Amino acid sequence: MRFSSYALPALAANLVAAMPRPQDIDLDMVIDTPDPTYSEQVGVAAQTVTYNSASVIAAATSAVSSVSIEISDVLSQTAVVSKRAAATTCAPQPSGATSAPTYAAGSDNAANFLANTYYASVASAAPTPSGYSQAFVAQQASNNAFGYMGFDTFDTYDVATCAQRCTAKNGCVSINMYFERDPSVNPDDSSCSNPPSVTMIKCVYWGGPVSQDNAVNTGQIRGGFTVAIAGSNGYVTTQIKTPAGYQAGIPYGKYAINAPYDIQGYNTFMGSKIFTSTWDTAACAAYCDSQTAYNKATAPKDGTPYKICNFYNTYVLTAYKADGSVVPQGQYCALYTEAWPIKYATNGGQWRGQDQYLVSYSFGFPKANPGIDPTVGDTTGAVYQARQDMTYYSASLTSVFQPFCSSLLGYSVPIASATALTTTTPVVTTTVVATSFAAANAKRAVRSLSTPAVLTKYPASIFASACSLIATSPTITSTITAATSTVTAAATTVVATSTTVIQVVGTPNAQCNGAVCGNFVDGCSADGGCSCYTSAEGPGYCAQDADCYGLTQCAASTDCSGSQVCAVNTCCGAQGVCLELACDNPSRMLIRLARRQQGKTSRNDGSNQIGS
Repeated sequence: MRFSSYALPALAANLVAAMPRPQDIDLDMVIDTPDPTYSEQVGVAAQTVTYNSASVIAAATSAVSSVSIEISDVLSQTAVVSKRAAATTCAPQPSGATSAPTYAAGSDNAANFLANTYYASVASAAPTPSGYSQAFVAQQASNNAFGYMGFDTFDTYDVATCAQRCTAKNGCVSINMYFERDPSVNPDDSSCSNPPSVTMIKCVYWGGPVSQDNAVNTGQIRGGFTVAIAGSNGYVTTQIKTPAGYQAGIPYGKYAINAPYDIQGYNTFMGSKIFTSTWDTAACAAYCDSQTAYNKATAPKDGTPYKICNFYNTYVLTAYKADGSVVPQGQYCALYTEAWPIKYATNGGQWRGQDQYLVSYSFGFPKANPGIDPTVGDTTGAVYQARQDMTYYSASLTSVFQPFCSSLLGYSVPIASATALTTTTPVVTTTVVATSFAAANAKRAVRSLSTPAVLTKYPASIFASACSLIATSPTITSTITAATSTVTAAATTVVATSTTVIQVVGTPNAQCNGAVCGNFVDGCSADGGCSCYTSAEGPGYCAQDADCYGLTQCAASTDCSGSQVCAVNTCCGAQGVCLELACDNPSRMLIRLARRQQGKTSRNDGSNQIGS
């Protein structure tokens, strides 16, 4: 354990813009946890409360789980002290400080004590002890802070010695030194209900920070005697322990981390606990490390990465009740998988009904090697988190996310069906060959889909990867109906059954007469870049103009793909070439399967360009 000094920053409430989903304080857990309790013993010159750090660490280690678990006080039995019954009535009380003023019988009352400027002047002149910062000065109230650790009485107003004793105490964070008007005897009987006063100088030790806000104890009534307080100063240590394996604490003052999702949409929050003994950085560090060990030991078997604690934010949480009371709630610890910078420390507290819960003494502790930066984000964690978002409710998985993912990944393939057509021609023998085809289903662009609301926090690449974990490609099928045709000729009748060989071609049209190189005819189609070619089988068809270079040579249309015809007598030489049937044939609208070639011109000069 090492120490580091700090100076509290002046943080503004508007350091960053509002985040999409800030990490709130778990007030349900806070309220369910019993409030810290203590009682300052009266009628004694000193009270000692021992803090057992080993017990706190043991409690933090045993507290890890996937649900919140209450952490009780781990102070010694002297942490909660009841008022001891006096052996006899009107028992003498500790004598006061010899350096303090005394009061004559006629002027010995609380009003004169509070009006005496001596106490404020002494308090104001007291130097701030080394290693501490001053929280307030010369108040007429003592603190009701977090982590009461007892008190000593002094004969002089010696804040330096008071601070030294705090530093030597395990768990002590701050001190409150003040003058207190006390009875000289216990006013527990009518015979001594308002005895002469003595003035005590008290040094009170606290395991949490003292502040102007929690300086609310103005005294009390004991029998007929009024206890009063004056010249009250508060000091908080600037020496913060750094747990082993962590970087020095980053002070956030009165603000807690308000963590959004990281850049990949991943929720870095791991959980929170509240400790009600005293403020100790080691307690949160032990909780952080133990939570990681627990997560590793119980890691999911489906590939989901377990969360590793790389950063914690700890602070004192105090309730300011609607009835005016100030009730410390304890030391709050929030764990994260990524270290958030100071600009995200914007949560000053929350309301629950008429009660306000405020943050103070807040620090962030990153691991020595804190891992992934929030601006980079946890890609793997985000993918599995998105999968969890989609599979959490089975009804939504079926009705919303599976269809969404199938469309996103291009898995929605239409079932294609086509009927092969036959042709009757006035020749002796006719063989009809036909095939059917289905248009390829193009993958839809990601942003053309309506993204479900729960996935909008993720980049498209994240929920696409998550979709691949839950969506499967359906079986792709197509139905082809074969047709038969009876062809009547003068000499011979042949019945041919169509087979799946090439693209169905239309009946040659009188307006589309097959031509030869140098004599192509424009206008066979409303589509530009098309000419009427003679097929190897004889009829003329509208086909896509193309450059000779790179075309497949053919002797028959069976040598070409299902979307092509073998064109002969072109400008590409003696061999036929395969051309795309991507034009609007007069006899039948054919599905376009090929993109148009760019920069085509009509040529009849026998060059390497074919077309009209």
